Amino acid sequence: MTEHPHLNKNHMTNTHILVNDFAYFEPATVEEAIELLLQVETGAYLIAGGTQLLIQMKMERDAPQALISLNKIPGLDDIYLNDQGELEIGACAGIHTLRHHPLVRADYLALSQACESFGSSQIEIMATLGGNLCTASPASDTVPALLVFDAELVIVGPQGERRLPAAAFTHGPGRVDLRKGEILTKIILPTPPKDSTSAFHKMVRVVADLAKASMAIMLTKDGDRISECRLAYGSVAPVVLRLPEVENMLRGQLVTDDLLAMAGRKAGESISPIDDIRSTAWYRRQVVDVMTQDAVRLLWESGPGKANGSMAEGITSHPNGNEPLSSNGKGTHLHLQRGERRAVELTVNGVHRRLEVAPHDLLLNVLRDQLHLTGTKYGCGIGECSACTVHVDGKPALSCLMLAVSAHGKEVVTIEGLQKPNGELDPIQEAFIEEGAYQCGYCTPGIVMTVKGLLKETSRPSEADLRDYLKGNRCRCTGYTSIVRAVMASLEKTQTGEPM
Repeated sequence: MTEHPHLNKNHMTNTHILVNDFAYFEPATVEEAIELLLQVETGAYLIAGGTQLLIQMKMERDAPQALISLNKIPGLDDIYLNDQGELEIGACAGIHTLRHHPLVRADYLALSQACESFGSSQIEIMATLGGNLCTASPASDTVPALLVFDAELVIVGPQGERRLPAAAFTHGPGRVDLRKGEILTKIILPTPPKDSTSAFHKMVRVVADLAKASMAIMLTKDGDRISECRLAYGSVAPVVLRLPEVENMLRGQLVTDDLLAMAGRKAGESISPIDDIRSTAWYRRQVVDVMTQDAVRLLWESGPGKANGSMAEGITSHPNGNEPLSSNGKGTHLHLQRGERRAVELTVNGVHRRLEVAPHDLLLNVLRDQLHLTGTKYGCGIGECSACTVHVDGKPALSCLMLAVSAHGKEVVTIEGLQKPNGELDPIQEAFIEEGAYQCGYCTPGIVMTVKGLLKETSRPSEADLRDYLKGNRCRCTGYTSIVRAVMASLEKTQTGEPM
């Protein structure tokens, strides 16, 4: 195995990367979580999706003494309209859920599109909105959208509840306004102005990458003039930021090429970008200039609700129909001290299993080492290749970024679970063989499991849907043409009733 340049040899074996040992708690209420935060004097971290935290731990940038999971607290993944017509989103609501949620797509399209731009379908499913906010990355995809909708955050702590604008929450990279014992519990989106429309735009090097620059825009017309315009930008300053001077320049104005050119130039001058591995400061200024002009023009010409369709229009969406992995699971809450091992119960490929695990054991390692289900592959170890994809409660998940203890009470399916008892392969597996959609085959199990996840959401995906859903799966042998051909051929046979 090739060593990751950021990882210490002492934390590696020949099959997997370990994270530091820690205590693990699953409180049943927000109040219990707050009490645990106060009891653990130092090094207590909250975890929901864990897609960022576990990577930081593997890279030895964080070494928490305790993890407090929010995944078993009822209501933290709810999405609903309150009595004032505002959209209330629980902090543990999944990114994938928000992307396809009809309430979000109807009135907060920029947020849906921001969720669509996440690095992989697996990360979308596992990650949460609250986690994306609390990471406080200047390149956050969801925060620009939250800022243009004037989102308000609900924070609960030892002194009770307080609220603050989303724009005031982040103080710098990795720094947020959370005091000792406090937890972000809810995001509230006010009703958008009548006849408004919104969009999210992102410039990247390659698909499934962090932004070179991004922006969210909300625009409202009044006859032939702009009555309201809000602009927020990511990856161009230490924090995601609104540009009120540019907004004021556009409000009340007729849309002309000269106006857009001035607004774009002002936006480029108003940011404070840096040179980094993804781009240069100069280029980011140019991108923001052009992006601003194009975004305003597009929304102005398209009208409310017509500006930007999803890349995955065929995917079925229902209220709370795409629950994140962080939604409330089955089983007894777990409290494990450092060094302690405890039995967890889960169903793997239809068989009930009782396994002894430590708090820091990863699901990938347990599947491979204890159950010898080696079809689930170890690749990058940091959620970038998706070779370790399994299904958890019916949804694709990265087993290298999931703690085994968090799978307690859940149903897990690996690539071995697709084969029928008589040895017959799944139709997608057969199609991969017929179309030669693999070479070394190392990435193939993860790709097949990801495809099966898509087919659970929609029985007739388009090629665009398929390519978008597979954007986080890496294959360095075949390219993707034969993979896409195999899946589409399988679907065609299924729909025409041909035998596989």
